[in-house]
Amino acid sequence: MAFQCVVVTPDVQLFDAQVSQVILPAHDGQMGILTDRAPMLARLGLGQLRVDVAGGASQTFLVDGGVAQMKGDKLTILTKWATSVDKVDADATKAELAEATARVTTDAHGAENRLHDMNKAKAKLALVGQG
Repeated sequence: MAFQCVVVTPDVQLFDAQVSQVILPAHDGQMGILTDRAPMLARLGLGQLRVDVAGGASQTFLVDGGVAQMKGDKLTILTKWATSVDKVDADATKAELAEATARVTTDAHGAENRLHDMNKAKAKLALVGQG
């Protein structure tokens, strides 16, 4: 059995296919979605999204926030930012991490943004096996 999964950012639809399973990064931990799941709405955090395409292949993305809604046989993932694992450049990500680590902050909002950018770079590196 399979269900439809769509991954959308404000800029692009990254994924739209029949899948057998999705593991997504809810704001409070990983959540698995299978066929015939009861309706649900979940807030997403920063982390790895794995979709197992019906037929065997898997695709991995890194998502940063948003929501996931399961309604009927369709899972819709709306995220403010996402990238496929094959689009992550390890050297550029190491530079992003170095920049975020070196960034001087002067207020709580700046410190929060700095920490988020550091965590995002670390997650990208972990996704490509260098973190």
